[in-house]
Amino acid sequence: MISFVRNALKRFKKTGKETGEKETSQSDLRSKRGGPSSTLKSDKGGEPSPPQTKRRRRDRRRKPRSPQGGQPPAHPAKQGGEEEKIHWDISQFRVEPAEGKTRFQDLNLPNSIMHAIADLGFHYCTPIQAGILPATLSGRDAAGQAQTGTGKTAAFLITIFTRILRHRMQGKRPPGTPRALILAPTRELVLQIAKDAAGLSKYTPIKVATVFGGMHYQRQKQQFAGKSVDVIVATPGRLLDFQKQKIVDLSKVEILVIDEADRMLDMGFIPDVRQIVNSTPQKEQRQTLFFSATLTDEVQRLAKNWTRDPLVVAIEPEHVAADTVDQVIYIVTSKEKYALLYNIITRQNLHRVLVFCNRKDETRKLANMLNRYGINNAVLSGDVPQQKRLRTLEDFKEGKIRVLVATDVAGRGLHIEAMSHVINYTLPYDPEDYVHRIGRTGRAGESGTSISFACEEDAFQLPKIQEFLGRELPCIQPEEEWLKLPPPIQTQAAPDRPKPERRPRPRRNRQRRRN
Repeated sequence: MISFVRNALKRFKKTGKETGEKETSQSDLRSKRGGPSSTLKSDKGGEPSPPQTKRRRRDRRRKPRSPQGGQPPAHPAKQGGEEEKIHWDISQFRVEPAEGKTRFQDLNLPNSIMHAIADLGFHYCTPIQAGILPATLSGRDAAGQAQTGTGKTAAFLITIFTRILRHRMQGKRPPGTPRALILAPTRELVLQIAKDAAGLSKYTPIKVATVFGGMHYQRQKQQFAGKSVDVIVATPGRLLDFQKQKIVDLSKVEILVIDEADRMLDMGFIPDVRQIVNSTPQKEQRQTLFFSATLTDEVQRLAKNWTRDPLVVAIEPEHVAADTVDQVIYIVTSKEKYALLYNIITRQNLHRVLVFCNRKDETRKLANMLNRYGINNAVLSGDVPQQKRLRTLEDFKEGKIRVLVATDVAGRGLHIEAMSHVINYTLPYDPEDYVHRIGRTGRAGESGTSISFACEEDAFQLPKIQEFLGRELPCIQPEEEWLKLPPPIQTQAAPDRPKPERRPRPRRNRQRRRN
């Protein structure tokens, strides 16, 4: 028994030495690596220094943040609320004088605005810009008859930005209190105006906010959370909603712009617009710029009520379409329309085409036919959700969609660069809609082509269009080859799936039923 205990003690001592050696070797290894078991002493009181990994983490936490949270400024011109610090001089933008044309240099615009105009490549004013800018820059009201593509947007934006830069407000404005308000009938037009505003104000501290219905309610509301804005571009319905919630205050508006007033009248927005106008200062205390594609009696009444001694400038529609758009009419039957459209797109290898139809059901039918023949397309009509509509427009602008089939309501006001062809699959009922359609091409002085199909159903619209334009349009009978269709591209049929085995129905006890 005694020998057994002695042997056990010997074994215990051996294992103790081995474990001690192992712990010592591990602690040495940790000390070499500077780990938790390091035997290095600190300078204070001989206590072990804290672990280096924890110290590094604490150092990172104590690092002071930059005033802007590490984020770079959005634009160098926006810092400190001052105008651009980039060195640029008007002498760098030389435009030779031309007879009958007005240069932007002749208007004595702020340097930051001229810098943006130079970047955009604008050399001479368009007719409506040359007509109203000298008056509006001095503070006078204006009423202009002009369609999209005439340069009216740049005209009222230059007027607004020049006034804001040269007449700075003293003190701080409450959030949601703009100095200028631009009303437009559709979301697409609001976004296009905001895009143009961003290009013209990029060297200024001017802040532009957009307000429109159908999407991004909280995001739009966030634009005014403790922030002051200079310009609001809005559709009437959502703006009224923001007013009722005290998000927006229009009592300090200095410039009011009403764009496409005739379309607002057609869409039933005038009661909302009237309520908004009444919430701004009196017309004697603000500058009002009023634009419409047509000047009907009702539109002229609205202009008279909302403006004060306005300068009236009219740009006739035939002047808009005559020089830059090549117009042609093809005489076809209703059954030949699609074949001609297909051959025009494929034989001329067109990659960005806007096709107009009068009704939504026509757009869907045409889109289905294009799909059958392998032509990438999308539909733009009033019943398309707003998110999908904006995504479709972006894809079309980027060249991801070859053909955009649209109605007048959805297509009016579209601004798409480098679009060479507009095709009227059906002639519009209103001659003004014809002008708006072909105005989608041939913009900013570029050339474009408008092709229209006149069949037995809508050929009677042609005389009214020609009378409205003040000239006859060339009518052509297409050759037979252009009226032939290849077989449609057949979609691959789904593979036959094995039918599931039918389970036998249980037999009922007939004897029980009889009983």
